[in-house]
Amino acid sequence: MDTSLTDMIHRQREEIARTLHEPLAKIAGACVGAWDDHTRLNEVLNGGCRNIPSCGALFAVDREGIQISDTVSAEGANPADVGRDRSSRPYMREAVPAWGFLLSDAYVGLVNRRPSLTALHVVRRGEDLLGYVGATFNLRDLPVSARLYEDLPRWLQIKGDPSIRNAVLLQTRVESPMDQNLDQVLSVIEELLIERGVFQGVIHFASSRATLWTVDDPFRYRILDHEALSDPDICLVYPCRAYADEAIIPRTRIPPLLGALKELRMMDENFYLRSASLNLFNGMISLTFSCDGTHYMPYEEFLTRRLAFWIGNGAV
Repeated sequence: MDTSLTDMIHRQREEIARTLHEPLAKIAGACVGAWDDHTRLNEVLNGGCRNIPSCGALFAVDREGIQISDTVSAEGANPADVGRDRSSRPYMREAVPAWGFLLSDAYVGLVNRRPSLTALHVVRRGEDLLGYVGATFNLRDLPVSARLYEDLPRWLQIKGDPSIRNAVLLQTRVESPMDQNLDQVLSVIEELLIERGVFQGVIHFASSRATLWTVDDPFRYRILDHEALSDPDICLVYPCRAYADEAIIPRTRIPPLLGALKELRMMDENFYLRSASLNLFNGMISLTFSCDGTHYMPYEEFLTRRLAFWIGNGAV
């Protein structure tokens, strides 16, 4: 996982832990005197549940991970889990830190099949470990204060299906309908990107189509087949739009980018471009080759690469 993404997850978890630690510690402390009384223990958990933000359920387990309380939630107490062995659950298999509080890694819940996590706090009577109080949460219920993760532009290479990669020398490029009229198709796509509000496009050279997203309707995509892409009249159904100031790819770089994609499509009979995409706002190009290998890279880096690099690299 990218280090910046890992750092953001870590910071978000720290903030959640700060929110949960104190109220769960208070509940754990209140449980000490009620530990051997099932009814009183449930009362403590029921009272504490209201003090933990977004809590899905509270429970208490002994040192071996056997549940000794009802499962208490805002809907009330459910005795069905008394005696349940939770020792194999992900949160019970993590080491609780010395300060007695653990915020587990996220996991998929057994019952609701949703991403969840559990906070645990030790319950001690003097130096004796009695067990743990656990609070479960659906991730969807937890407040997220982190800004939306922004992927850093960098070259990322992903190898494809080994069965395709190993047989690449046994196949040759078959000219598609788009290939037969590629210059005109790319001219139409250039017009759509520069003048008609298209900000992302995926060009499927092998299957002769393009998938397009527009600034006027960014949540839905359009699919144009090779006949539509070969007809400049298609531009008339996309209203003229000023080139976005926020675009990372300058409009002057669109023609050389499309020209470079054409070269990769035609570069070799065995190693060739199957599909490609570009996004004006994040400045990234993606390339999927005949060997099923895919590359993601910033547009500037892509434009520095010559055919010799791709053929020598095998596009894997």
